[in-house]
Amino acid sequence: MNNSIIKYILGQVLKFEAVLMLLPCIVAIIYTESEGLCYLITALVCGAFGVIMTAKKPENFVIYLKEGCIATSLSWIFLSFFGCVPFMLTGEIPHLADALFETISGFTTTGASILSDVESLSYTSIFWRSFTHWIGGMGVLVFLLAIIPLSGGSNINLMRAESPGPSVGKLVPKIKYTARLLYIIYFGLTIVEIVLLLLGKMPVFDAITTSFGTAGTGGFGIKNDSLAGYSSYIQWIVTIFMILFGVNFNAFYFILFSRFKKAFAMEEVRYYFIIIFTSIAVIFFNIYSSIKNVADALLHSSFQVASIITTTGYSTVDFDLWPQTSKTILVMLMFIGACAGSTGGGIKVSRFVIMIKTIIKELNSYIHPKSIKKIKMDGKPVEHEVVRAINVYFITFMIIFSVSIFAISFEDKDLITNFTAVTATINNIGPGLGMVGPTCNFGHFNVFSKFVLMFDMLAGRLELFPLLILFHPTAWKDMIEKKIKYSKM
Repeated sequence: MNNSIIKYILGQVLKFEAVLMLLPCIVAIIYTESEGLCYLITALVCGAFGVIMTAKKPENFVIYLKEGCIATSLSWIFLSFFGCVPFMLTGEIPHLADALFETISGFTTTGASILSDVESLSYTSIFWRSFTHWIGGMGVLVFLLAIIPLSGGSNINLMRAESPGPSVGKLVPKIKYTARLLYIIYFGLTIVEIVLLLLGKMPVFDAITTSFGTAGTGGFGIKNDSLAGYSSYIQWIVTIFMILFGVNFNAFYFILFSRFKKAFAMEEVRYYFIIIFTSIAVIFFNIYSSIKNVADALLHSSFQVASIITTTGYSTVDFDLWPQTSKTILVMLMFIGACAGSTGGGIKVSRFVIMIKTIIKELNSYIHPKSIKKIKMDGKPVEHEVVRAINVYFITFMIIFSVSIFAISFEDKDLITNFTAVTATINNIGPGLGMVGPTCNFGHFNVFSKFVLMFDMLAGRLELFPLLILFHPTAWKDMIEKKIKYSKM
C-alpha cells in the first residue's frame, strides 16, 4: 500500500478546497456579510492541513486501483467534513449531522436538504451550498489529475475510482489532457447557461447559483419553491441544460472536434434521449387532463423528466400530487439515471442497456444452445469482465438499497417515504415522494437515519466499491503493517 501518495492526494484536495472557499469570501464582501469570516477561517485551517500533508513529496508516485479507491473515498469524506464547518461556525446549520448532511448532499450532487427555509441563509452560504454542486459534478480528483504528476499510467486508477459508469476511457492518449478537456467542456457549458439565464432577466446571483446546480446535476434551489417562481423561458433553459449535462461528455468531445457521426452513433446517448422523450410523452398525456393547458403540461412534464433522469432534483411543481402513472415513471427514472461519463447519477443508461442485452443473449442461448454471440455496444464487443462488473454492481446496489431501507425503517415512517428517501440519496437525486417530496425535506429524520442516507449519497456518487473498500479489513491491515514497518526502521 502506497500510504504516502494517499496522504499527498488528500493534502492536495484540502489545499484545493481552501482556495475554492475564498470564492464565498468574495461573495461576503460584495453583499457585506460577516459570514465570510467563517469561510476565511475554515479556508486557512483547511489550507494549513493541506500544506502539512504535502510538505514531503512521496518517493513513489505510482498509485494502483486499491490506493486510487481509498484516496478517492477519503478525499470526498475530508472534502465534506471541512466543507460543512462554515455552516456550523455561522450558526446557520449549527448541528454537525445536519451540516454534514447538507454538505455531502452538495458535493455528491444529490440535492437532498435538511433545510425548511433556504432563503433564510446568507448569500455567502447559499453560494457555497450551490458551488459544492459544481465542484462535485465533474469530480475533484478529475481536476487534480491535470496537475498531480502521477506515473506509470496511475492517473487512470484515480479517474476510474471517481468517474461514473461501467468503464472509463481516455479521450486523448494522456489522462492529464483528458481531464483538462472534460473541465473545458464543463466550464464552457456552465458559462453558456449563465449567459442564457441572464438573457431571460434572471438576477446575476440566481443565474450563477442555478447554473452550478444544473451543471453538477445537483438541484439545490436558492428559493423555497425551487424554480417554480421563475419564468417559463428560464425553466426551459434549465430543462435543456439538465438534459445536456446528463449526456456522456465523450459526445461533446466528438462534436467539439467535428466528429458528428461518431457522436450521434453513441448507443447510450440514443437510448437516453428515447427514454426522455417517451417519458415526457406519457406524463404529458397523463397530467394534461388536470392541467388543461398544453404549454404548462409540456413544460412541467419535460422539466420533471429532465430533472429526475439526470438526478438534478429541481422542481417547478409538486409532482407528488400527480397521477400514479406519472409518479411511477419518475421513480423508474430515478433508478435509470443519466449517461455514464456525465455529471448525472443513478445506475446509468449504459448499464441498463448492457443488462437488457445480456438477458436477450441468455434467452437466445436457450433457443440456440450452440450459438456464440457477443454483446455489443456502439458496434464493439463488450468484454466479459465489464458484463460481470455490471452484474456485481447491480447486486451490490440492491443489497445496500435494501439494507438502507431496513435501517431507516425503525423510525416508523411510511414505506413510500423510506423507499424514495433511499432511492433519492443512493441515486443522488434529491427529492422523493411522501415526507421527502419536492415540497418537503430530510430534516425530520433522526441522526442515525441521516448517517445512513449520507453513506448512500457517498456510495452512489462513488459507484459503491471505492467507498466499500474502506470497510474491507485488508485495506486497513496493509496500511497499519506498513506504518509499523517504518516505525521499526
